[in-house]
Amino acid sequence: MRLDKFLKVSRIIKRRPLAKQIAGEGRISVNGTPAKASATLAEGDLLDIRFAQKKLTIKVLRLKEHVKKETAIDLYEVVKEEKINVEE
Repeated sequence: MRLDKFLKVSRIIKRRPLAKQIAGEGRISVNGTPAKASATLAEGDLLDIRFAQKKLTIKVLRLKEHVKKETAIDLYEVVKEEKINVEE
């Protein structure tokens, strides 16, 4: 499954175009390697996602094309969540 689609289906990022944008800016890595939106995910992959002021490390547990809102959380596990300081 594509990275951008997984992020949308799992509801980590609400919209697929936003997931593509974040990946295009180099703010997502898969297993330590910077990833594009078209990167193919597998179960067990670790994603590092940098948002505005936090970094999320997520483990992919399942890959499904469609899930209900209530069961989207079952697709991944948050391994680590940390705040980062953005200095200009």
